[in-house]
Amino acid sequence: MSFSFPKLTAEEAASHIRHGQTVGFSGFTPAGAPKAIPLAVSKRAKVEHESGREFQIGVLTGASTGPSLDGALAEAAAISFRTPYQSNAALRSSINKGETRFVDMHLSMLPQIVRYGFLGPVDWAVVEACDLTSGGGIVLSTSVGAAPTFVGRAGKILIELNRRHPPSLLGMHDIYEPADPPHRHEIPIYHASDRIGSPLITVDPSKIVGVVETDLDDECAPFSPPTPATEKIGQNVAEFLVAEMRAGRIPKSFLPLQSGVGDVANSVLGALGRLPEIPAFEMYTEVLQDSVVDLLESGRCRFASTCSLTLSPPAMRRIVEQLNLFRSKILMRPQEISNNPEVVRRLGIISMNTAIEVDVFGNVNSTHVLGKQMMNGIGGSGDFTRNAYLSIFSCASTAKGGKISTIVPLVTHVDHSEHSVQVVITEQGVADLRGQDPHGRARIIIENCAHPSFRPQLLEYIEIVKHGHTPQSLSRAFAMHRQFIRTGDMGGIKWEDWA
Repeated sequence: MSFSFPKLTAEEAASHIRHGQTVGFSGFTPAGAPKAIPLAVSKRAKVEHESGREFQIGVLTGASTGPSLDGALAEAAAISFRTPYQSNAALRSSINKGETRFVDMHLSMLPQIVRYGFLGPVDWAVVEACDLTSGGGIVLSTSVGAAPTFVGRAGKILIELNRRHPPSLLGMHDIYEPADPPHRHEIPIYHASDRIGSPLITVDPSKIVGVVETDLDDECAPFSPPTPATEKIGQNVAEFLVAEMRAGRIPKSFLPLQSGVGDVANSVLGALGRLPEIPAFEMYTEVLQDSVVDLLESGRCRFASTCSLTLSPPAMRRIVEQLNLFRSKILMRPQEISNNPEVVRRLGIISMNTAIEVDVFGNVNSTHVLGKQMMNGIGGSGDFTRNAYLSIFSCASTAKGGKISTIVPLVTHVDHSEHSVQVVITEQGVADLRGQDPHGRARIIIENCAHPSFRPQLLEYIEIVKHGHTPQSLSRAFAMHRQFIRTGDMGGIKWEDWA
């Protein structure tokens, strides 16, 4: 480590950021997100507001971040605009109240949209690093996200140098930005392990205003213990993929996997690792969770290309303690590469993501509750789903203690249409939608994936509305949702009451 940039306190760094400016923060999930500077910005916002002065900034990140960034800034009413993804309760509340403008966006699109200038100028980049050179070389910490684009486009840069992450992470990043049209060429990734870029970001050192030294863990929360439902979903996914191998529709060498974030995804990966019929596999994904560390250590996962190490602090310490092992098995890339549709299609990715609700025709809602309340955002699921060799969505068949069916006549918000969704899996079973018309999809989804307590009324629905290429009723399509709003339970529908 060798640099001569001014050392600042977090408060001194925050004092440079002005009301109305746009800030690009590193991080993809809480991994690699700055913590001290945004927390100081939030404190400054509170002081400004108490003095009767306006203070809000536009916030760009790679994806979601941690409580010291999204949470603190939202609680201080300091975010005017936010994109492309979030998962913080305080920020979610602000968005749903209309206090923060939120643009939900495919994660692969964000960096190029920033470079194209579609979101206006980026005034500041605030980036967490584990090392820095006097020549402007930045070694990122536990994610890449959109940091290369932010530091390239920003007028000025602030660095959080986090001592918790060792400089020896050098070599685990693969920094590559494609040229913009009309000069863009193919992205030369032909295997998940192909390295195509640089291990660090290089910027004009005159843009770096100062460095704040920290010693902080990433704010990645551990996942909940598996439940019988998530375990069964994982088992159903794994057994389906084994059946596809036996049928010759997945090669015996297998294909790279992409997995979303969360408890269901963790259970799915655990189940895949336990099945001996599935050979050691590779991952080409956007996030690595704790379960993947086990798979890499055991050799069940040979290599993992990712954008982020979304690991609990104990799992991250395992990586650091065995860097010689993991440096040969993990590569972190920018999100426009980890999620790039061209690469996803070329490699033949099997995508596995989660849904909030699925309708009987295979449309998936992964972002909104009752059609209007934003949860987190589409994230990278669309990047993979629309381009995957095989696209799978999973969820538990019920929610709210069995009061909500996640299988419904029509989703209240469409993120992934029936044209992109090939397989739906719940703890009840598997619905393979390939080659099925809407009538066939409806029966397969209801019979295989719906909970038994809701199955009869869903079957009755498609009998009532059986005519047309897509059997649907404009008056009854949202009856289950409307009944839940009225009574707190989607069950017990009398369809004639909703004609």
